[in-house]
Amino acid sequence: MVGSANLNIMMKAARRAGRALVKDFREVENLQVSMKGAGDFVSRADMTSETMLKEDLLGARPTYGWLGEETGGQDGEDPTRRWIVDPLDGTTNFLHGLPHWGVSIALEHKGKIVAGVVYDPAKDEMFFAEKGAGAWMNESRIRVSGRSRMIDSIFATGLPFAGRPELPDTLKELARVLPATSGVRRWGAAALDLAYVAAGRFDGYWERRLNPWDVAAGQLIVREAGGLVDTIVPDGNVVEDRTILCANEALFNNLAKLVRG
Repeated sequence: MVGSANLNIMMKAARRAGRALVKDFREVENLQVSMKGAGDFVSRADMTSETMLKEDLLGARPTYGWLGEETGGQDGEDPTRRWIVDPLDGTTNFLHGLPHWGVSIALEHKGKIVAGVVYDPAKDEMFFAEKGAGAWMNESRIRVSGRSRMIDSIFATGLPFAGRPELPDTLKELARVLPATSGVRRWGAAALDLAYVAAGRFDGYWERRLNPWDVAAGQLIVREAGGLVDTIVPDGNVVEDRTILCANEALFNNLAKLVRG
């Protein structure tokens, strides 16, 4: 696929940050780690990745706004466009030597996500989409799965940690979803969970307590791969409302009924 100039900027930036992360991942035991909150760690690699992404993305488009996990938000001269970036989605996996983490970059225009990139450097898998142009992984077009029966399907979710208050709701959701399906996975990287739904590896995904940078790119990739996306409380703003629910068209309503109770 030949993408727009902005998409090519995003992919190039993701690859450069990814190369730096891979180098640090090989020396994960030597990373300088500081506590950002209970169960939520930030590493030198995380900060370096965001710095590189900010240099590349704002260097190429200096008038755009910015929202990053580590450096927060800043307005741009162009109020209609904003980069939304997670420099290391799956930080805890990274710090434990688990090769499942990625870089997520979204471009927002007039409040809508118009391009998204989720890059998995450990596996060299680049998931990307532009609004109206389909979804891709490296050189291949991707689509959500074709499964239509819940019992044949597997889903992904997030599990609360460190005393987060959504634990009771999550346990109730799991109690409804698990008996009706082939299983639920918790892999610890929301952007990659969404990319895997888009690629048909997971049949659906839901999670609470998310941030804009967790889902901005991935939700567009799912939509462009033919999936349905909504908030857990219906008809919200997926990027802003901190919850997400997605699946292929055949499974979406059944998953939604189970998750929503």
